[in-house]
Amino acid sequence: QAQLVESGGGLVQAGGSLRLSCAASGRTFSTYPMGWFRQAPGKERAFVASISWRGGSTYYADSVKGRFTISRDNAKNTVYLQMNSLKPEDTAVYYCAAGSRVLSPTPRMNDYNYWGQGTQVTVSS
Repeated sequence: QAQLVESGGGLVQAGGSLRLSCAASGRTFSTYPMGWFRQAPGKERAFVASISWRGGSTYYADSVKGRFTISRDNAKNTVYLQMNSLKPEDTAVYYCAAGSRVLSPTPRMNDYNYWGQGTQVTVSS
């Protein structure tokens, strides 16, 4: 069974850093675009970052540009999200996703058909 499992979330002070990981199992996701989304309390799930299957193209939400970096290691079937200069407004559950039906790393949730269970990131002020 194809599965995505996020890890690396936790509690951090504003200005700190965290590195999220998303490990894929059950099938090879190395040819799929991958993305990170987040959902804050009381808000809809929103796009954070995405990466092409080779890792050559990356896209970011304006709110995280210059602070977050998405990367992938296809040999390990893992995608990462390095988060620096964290702010309280980054507090959310972070989900990774894979899209087997698209060629480009889009920001649209509906383009991704595999989802992890999420990992909580809490940034204190």
